[in-house]
Amino acid sequence: MISEYLNRLNSISPLREETKSALSDHISIKKVSKGDNILKYQEICRHIYFIHSGFVRIFYFKNGKDITEWFADEKQFFFSITSYFENKPSQLIIEAIEDCELILLSKSGQDALRNTNLEIANLIIGFYSMSLILSQKRMESLQFETASKRYLNLMHMQPNILQKVPLQYVASFLGITQETLSRIRANL
Repeated sequence: MISEYLNRLNSISPLREETKSALSDHISIKKVSKGDNILKYQEICRHIYFIHSGFVRIFYFKNGKDITEWFADEKQFFFSITSYFENKPSQLIIEAIEDCELILLSKSGQDALRNTNLEIANLIIGFYSMSLILSQKRMESLQFETASKRYLNLMHMQPNILQKVPLQYVASFLGITQETLSRIRANL
């Protein structure tokens, strides 16, 4: 599992065996049961997570309402961006929708290694670039695409999502009501 993970990191930015070995000292594995929180409200995010197996939902509460911000599936990375960078308590909650086996890369380890290892610095830039690109695409989708187009894109990118999460989470993620989502689905 760790070697598969290190190969995934290598696909983001090339890493020599010595660098992979140095990273291994800052990697841990965590099993999380369905329904448990990976990151709790007001907890500081100290890792970049990778889903070896399972599925997670990232959400927050606003005015007492549960708002889904993101879903992450197997072989994807996730973290609470603001908490991670600002070292502040997270407003986000990260919940296991399925039993998960996660690989955690510690922020403290990354910080120590990036100052002495150019490959690690480049890997971190790759992580952050991917995160920024996904965030911008999400923002553009919410601002410029119709609800129907957002739904179709989600079905294209994560076609099994309807088997994994309740429709209320999908509607929330798309920025629409459940009623609107039902109308969209009925018209397809």
